[in-house]
Amino acid sequence: MSTTTPYFEIKNLKVNFNSYDGSKPVLDIAHLQINRGETYGIIGESGAGKTVLALTILKILDMPPGEIERGEILLEGDNLLAKSNREMQRTIRGKKISMIFQDPMSTLNPVLSVGSQLNRVIYEQHGLEGKEAKKKAIDMINTVRLADPERLLKKYPHELSGGQRQRVIIALALICGAEFIIADEPTRNLDVTIQAGILKLIKQLQRTMKVTVLFISNNPGLISAMCDKAAILYNGKIIEKGTTEEILKTPKHPYTFSLLNAIPKKKDSKIDLSEIIPPGDGITPLGTGCIYYDRCADKDEACTSQQKLHHTGGTHYVRCHKGGNDNA
Repeated sequence: MSTTTPYFEIKNLKVNFNSYDGSKPVLDIAHLQINRGETYGIIGESGAGKTVLALTILKILDMPPGEIERGEILLEGDNLLAKSNREMQRTIRGKKISMIFQDPMSTLNPVLSVGSQLNRVIYEQHGLEGKEAKKKAIDMINTVRLADPERLLKKYPHELSGGQRQRVIIALALICGAEFIIADEPTRNLDVTIQAGILKLIKQLQRTMKVTVLFISNNPGLISAMCDKAAILYNGKIIEKGTTEEILKTPKHPYTFSLLNAIPKKKDSKIDLSEIIPPGDGITPLGTGCIYYDRCADKDEACTSQQKLHHTGGTHYVRCHKGGNDNA
């Protein structure tokens, strides 16, 4: 039996949001493991808890209203949740883990040129200034395949296209030397042609620079193109996980079936789950029954009991008694 420490692991993580109506659970993940150099996908519709997961990993979730009730987030065996904000800032954020947000303008400073922003990070991370810093900045701009780097360094974020801004964000992440990149729907606000270029770039960098990627999306098609393994997130819980092929070619959970059926057939169409998944009748089982109970068209009496992840074969697990054959 191997005793090798997993590169990245989540154990018994529960995150709540506090409001006037009381505490509401938004994440409840028993276990998630990502191997070094792997691209792991998290799939789910808006409100499933995907971005909350990303912010919790980096410990930048607003608290309050957020509250981490329990759990561990381990990077090479080191529990990130046990670290202070100062420790996270000095040793983890940017240096070991970087995040690519949906909107690059929320990350880039609008009043500083691209060159100024790259140079600032280069100085903080590598102590380089002047010509040495500029050379490194140009090298990184070339790495993310942006044309005419000398001219681009002089531009401000508002002078760049959405695709160019996203590539600059990737360059900033790589300059920091991060080995683990969280990509939170990085192509959501880009047109299809630009999306393809960004996805291709991330995949190439993942292979050539051996970075580990957590790729978050509501589009199973993007996960299929990008990821080795994936998990389906619904109402803060993982309801199915395994290799991308296992999940997308042989889905076991009713929600996963619905999600795959919602993939648009036309390039310009968007995913619309409202016509695929029933809105729910508001009737939920007593106690700890299936979280998908009120929206499932195939529910039965057994669904009123707590649903655990069941093993279906290979690395495939599903939180549905009809899909699995033994408890995990």
